[in-house]
Amino acid sequence: MSSCRIRGRNVMDISPLRAVVAAHGQPAVVALARGTEIAVDAQGGYSPDTVVRIASLSKPIVATAALVLVADGVLDLDDPITDLLPELADRRVLNRPDGPLDDTVPADRAITLRDLLTLTWGFGIDPALRPDAPIVRAAAELELRIGPPLPPVPFGPDEWLARLATLPLLHQPGARWTYDTGSDVLGVLHARATGTPLPELLAERVFIPLGMTRTAFHAAGLPPLYERGPDGLVVVDPADGAWSRPPAFPRASGGLVSTAADLLAFTGVLARSGGDLLPPQLFAEMTTDQLTPAQKGSVILGERGWGFGLSVYGQSRIGWAGGTGTYWFTDLRRGTTALLLTQCMFGPDSDALVGAFERVASEVLT
Repeated sequence: MSSCRIRGRNVMDISPLRAVVAAHGQPAVVALARGTEIAVDAQGGYSPDTVVRIASLSKPIVATAALVLVADGVLDLDDPITDLLPELADRRVLNRPDGPLDDTVPADRAITLRDLLTLTWGFGIDPALRPDAPIVRAAAELELRIGPPLPPVPFGPDEWLARLATLPLLHQPGARWTYDTGSDVLGVLHARATGTPLPELLAERVFIPLGMTRTAFHAAGLPPLYERGPDGLVVVDPADGAWSRPPAFPRASGGLVSTAADLLAFTGVLARSGGDLLPPQLFAEMTTDQLTPAQKGSVILGERGWGFGLSVYGQSRIGWAGGTGTYWFTDLRRGTTALLLTQCMFGPDSDALVGAFERVASEVLT
């Protein structure tokens, strides 16, 4: 495992994490930050500057862009989104999530930006639904790619939204937390609100201000992405695969690639209560559990709460995981951050890895 300094700062000893990462049997980059002290270590052929697919760690970045637009008066948290996304006006809602597509009732109210940020707008991944549920089959037939970021959506944002709009919602707006798809709708909303494609908008409003020079929706020379099969690791996206070229649909839910240095620049702003990027009130809302007990219940979220684009848990922690093998947490009270960046799709053994990583990283950062 190699270590490095970032931007001339001191190197922290994070050797206790090496056994945790090695037990996973995958190349990885590990990063810790405590105040101005930052360390990044890499193993398995990765370097500290390796660019990786960050999957759902894209969500808090896109949510931050939304709050920047709110601060600028471009968007409002509680205004209906239908002025910009008329496709989502006059929603119908399934009487039962697993029921027939024509067994619906009208939505109680319009969808708001707050609903998208809190993933309570009414549609997304519901692990309780069987693969043969009518809504699941219909989404697959429409090639909406609800769920994992592979294979990529084969058409652009407007076509994706038009197809999504042909389906009813699973739940009434504001009724339940349902994972993933709200972030993709949020990305379309960003582009419509500003007249700027999502990749350029994120660059202008988040990446350039924070010095995130290697974060984008595609990159050359990525390491392979693996998943665990019965006979070992299997490549599911090679270096010249889906993330090697600009996507037809830049997925706000999980399409970004990034590096440890760039992600530490982003999480560093969160550790500093929003820094100069977010006003205090908006940062406080982003990092506070926005869900009522009635809205919770998904096995994906577990016992955690949810703010805007990120989970909220413990006494002062925020963070989330990405399905391509990435994990992050920031302790707001201590101003500390930990990153785990692999390129092996999370699977049945991932909870043990994440749990061990968080426990050991917390001990080092204390």
